[in-house]
Amino acid sequence: MTAATVTAGAILPGRGGAAGSLSDAFWRHPGLLLFLMLTPPLIWLGVVYLGSLFALLMQSFFAVDEFSGMVVREFTLKTYGELLRPSNLDIILRTVVMAGLVTIASAIIAFPIAYFAARHARGRWKAVFYLGVMLPLWSSYLVKVYAWKLILAKEGILTWVFERLHLTFLIDGWLALPVVGGNSLSVSPTGTFLVFVYVWLPFMILPVQAALERVPGNLLEASADLGASPRQTFAHVLLPLALPGVIAGSIFTFSLTLGDYIVPQIIGTSHLFIGMAVYAHQGTAGNIPLAAAFTVVPVVIMGIYLWLARRAGAFNAL
Repeated sequence: MTAATVTAGAILPGRGGAAGSLSDAFWRHPGLLLFLMLTPPLIWLGVVYLGSLFALLMQSFFAVDEFSGMVVREFTLKTYGELLRPSNLDIILRTVVMAGLVTIASAIIAFPIAYFAARHARGRWKAVFYLGVMLPLWSSYLVKVYAWKLILAKEGILTWVFERLHLTFLIDGWLALPVVGGNSLSVSPTGTFLVFVYVWLPFMILPVQAALERVPGNLLEASADLGASPRQTFAHVLLPLALPGVIAGSIFTFSLTLGDYIVPQIIGTSHLFIGMAVYAHQGTAGNIPLAAAFTVVPVVIMGIYLWLARRAGAFNAL
């Protein structure tokens, strides 16, 4: 008997009983242990998450009888045809434009913050950076939205600052238009945009910062040594290498804005967004198929976006 055999015999669980037999089975078949560990979360994912999405998709192919108001459970594309009405198309277009603007603004604001944290912050300053970015995420979502409503109100601190700087014409002019109930950013598309950017900005900063930390510093030095200006280095070296992080952050900001209904409900005007339309149709209106069809729109938009990003090779460096 060799030494390896003796060692293996000492290591292998050979005690009797059910526990010993189960341990032997896991040792001889490691795939069995992996299967048992993954089965519960996969069942939850398949039944609760994918099952609910499938049920939602099926509801969108039903329609509401105009006479009785009851849902007719027969396959039809009538509900999707209702999405092509001008009022519904306006809701979809408004939401997509807002999500795009929020994503672009978040990327512009997040990039210099993430660059400072990735290339310059060290030690205690790095901890301060993470604390500053993560701290807003620890507070209640509703509290942040209502706090911004007070900040943007006509009697809020932002209006007070604008009055001291003699910039009230900005609020009385294009910033707060169109509004409901007076010129106030707290009920304006601009206010909705500002709150969206604030709420989702951490989801853009962290992926961009992680991507910038993976950019080798010697590449930036080599670019400068070869005579490239800071603008050229940014456009041709830094931005392409950090693009996967920007796209990863945009997935969060874009998709979260598409489906949110709380911010437009509290800060926005009477103009509906997709989330508000879903809430309205499945609630007071009772039109579950149309609410389901509206819900499918962000899923399709994000699917197309992810497909285009993958075709562009943006995920290769993630």
